[in-house]
Amino acid sequence: MRKAFYSMSIMVFLMACHGQSDKKLEVLTDPRLEEKVDALVKQYMDIDIFSGVVLIAEKGQPVYHKAFGLANREKGIPNTTDTRFDIGSMNKSMTKVLILKLVSEGKLSLDDKLGVYLKGFPKEAAESITVNHLLNHQSGYGDYHTPDYWDLPMEEKSLETAAEFIRKLPLFFPPGDGQEYSNAGYVLLGLIAEKATGESYYDLIEAYITSPMNMNNTFLREKYTTPNRAIGYYKNMKGELMDNEDFGEIPTPAGGFYSITADMLKFYRAFHYGDKLWDEATRSMDGLYPFYQQHQTTGGAMTHAGGFEGSNTVHYEILRDQISVVVFANMDEVVAEDLGAGILAIIRGQEPKEPSLPAEQNVYQAFTKRGADFVKKNWEDLTVNFHPQDPKDMILNSVGYNFLFDGKVDQAIEIFRLNTELFPDIANCWDSYGEALLKMGKKEESLKAYKKALNIRPDLPSAQDAVNKLESGQD
Repeated sequence: MRKAFYSMSIMVFLMACHGQSDKKLEVLTDPRLEEKVDALVKQYMDIDIFSGVVLIAEKGQPVYHKAFGLANREKGIPNTTDTRFDIGSMNKSMTKVLILKLVSEGKLSLDDKLGVYLKGFPKEAAESITVNHLLNHQSGYGDYHTPDYWDLPMEEKSLETAAEFIRKLPLFFPPGDGQEYSNAGYVLLGLIAEKATGESYYDLIEAYITSPMNMNNTFLREKYTTPNRAIGYYKNMKGELMDNEDFGEIPTPAGGFYSITADMLKFYRAFHYGDKLWDEATRSMDGLYPFYQQHQTTGGAMTHAGGFEGSNTVHYEILRDQISVVVFANMDEVVAEDLGAGILAIIRGQEPKEPSLPAEQNVYQAFTKRGADFVKKNWEDLTVNFHPQDPKDMILNSVGYNFLFDGKVDQAIEIFRLNTELFPDIANCWDSYGEALLKMGKKEESLKAYKKALNIRPDLPSAQDAVNKLESGQD
């Protein structure tokens, strides 16, 4: 089965601690900061994996703010510090603030059930999922970006349309019993806010966040007509440059606003400090509040990020020292996060890691030049540049399907077989292997692979369908 990882479906929203330092940091004391950051950015640009904006600030005051590369390669338009980038799942932070402010005003409760506000959901979801579950990715819902959703014309996409798809989703676990990153959950939070207030989600974000914060360069609607915006670019496994203009998604409570680095610096400083955005009592309702409190003195960097093919944004905040590192990129993830982590290393007096080509490109090149055994032996080194929150079986799965679609079935089989060796307990690896074997006409081997997938995950629809057809003699 080819997994559909597009646009919002792989948007990341990380709230984590990125390293720490026992020594109090003051970036203004390093006279070579600009030189060192410039040199690191050049390394990324030399292998054509970064274009965007870098902002470093201390106590809210920028000490480094530069733009690099092109916002529009076709027209030769350069990025500037005022270029607007798709911030991906960063706007989940705004949705969280909105919901908790509505709770503090008594318009919502964290214990309110989904069914109180939104109708038509299965009983378990309606009666068990709470607002708090949705906020903390504990609802049991995952993503709603199915192929059928992507096939919808842009004019038919809306929050209500997304909810129709979500109603049909299975729950991965009983609400509250696990955690699964959930774009679906944040879309539902936006709709709940609308039902609780009688106002549109976008008007609420403007009233509660962007207007009072003077975030005048943050655009909430009509993303493809946003002025002065960066077009997103990414490379396929062969190194061919693509743009993401055909992804066709609307901004939602889960992701997709456009903004500039300076606006998001304002937002995340207010998210962590002071009472301009929310008071301490409201801030303390965030499930991650104890984590933030713990790192007020450690020197660890809190991470807020968003990304998908052709776009990656990150804000690192060292709470102890009030140092902010913001990187927006109109290139493929995880480049902004990696570059930002390198800048953090420089600030801490450490040596940053050298950049690497994206994992899919590295693996494809290694396989075509040196074979599957080399890929297997050097797997970790080849896949350094891959999002840490995504399962690495995705890499070979994607490479294998590219071979399959190019009609190179032998190579696809070899790649999918390698994936089953590296990740023998992942049902999808066996399912994809079975598909390629069937394409080659090896029905018995294909059936064995599909049955292996079902042994791991009995409810995998594609494997169930394939086994039924193979056992009944259908082609």
